[in-house]
Amino acid sequence: MTPNPRQSDLLDAVRERGVMTVEALAEQFGVTLQTVRRDVKLLSDEGLLARFHGGVRVPASTTENIAYRQRQKLNEGAKQRIARAVAKAVPENCSLIINIGTTTEAIARELLRHKGLRVITNNLNVAAILSDNPDCEVIVAGGVVRGRDRGIVGEATVDFIAQFKVDIALIGISAIEADGTLRDFDYREVKVAKAIIGHAREVWLAADHSKFNRPAMVELARLDQIDAIYTDAAPPAPFPALLAEAGVALNIAP
Repeated sequence: MTPNPRQSDLLDAVRERGVMTVEALAEQFGVTLQTVRRDVKLLSDEGLLARFHGGVRVPASTTENIAYRQRQKLNEGAKQRIARAVAKAVPENCSLIINIGTTTEAIARELLRHKGLRVITNNLNVAAILSDNPDCEVIVAGGVVRGRDRGIVGEATVDFIAQFKVDIALIGISAIEADGTLRDFDYREVKVAKAIIGHAREVWLAADHSKFNRPAMVELARLDQIDAIYTDAAPPAPFPALLAEAGVALNIAP
């Protein structure tokens, strides 16, 4: 399913608070209890929320991400706005590493008219998108292809990335926790992302608002290891203070 605007706002409200009652949701959105229960059932059937008697909470898993097809549709408009903002900031005639994620794939689509790019990626979807740009050289990392999202991971990928030093790394993330850690679910993907961060002159993080205060199992980096973050809405506390302390440029896509 693709959540409608009310369902997307409902998701955001639950993610912001962690747990909410059906009654509180109905009051906040000015709809009936029946409407909220219907929305909650649809969202929980998709694995986006977890129901309990009288209420709803964010899924508690820190070990498994939402399925790729669901992530493609989730916050799709926000990802497109972020992608446009990132692409506008990427200069022509530069080198990039682009990693795994639905947001980075949206960025790739916005780079189709850029000239003189050299792009290294461990994402076969990104490679396929940018191969349509005749003025972009695409270099695909070696390694094991993860079937569910066509990401390339493993030690061979880490070794491949280590050959390069690029101008900008464009990375996605699954979770940004309130202690300032960037987190993901697959330790093999995290090892590659760490290599990417270590072999770029600048690191730009693209993350929609749903990534703040979301849990995930594996630490990828800390905020002070990135130079800029592109998101679609002002992040909640304590993130503005953490970003300022870490010297991270906050860019909110219009």
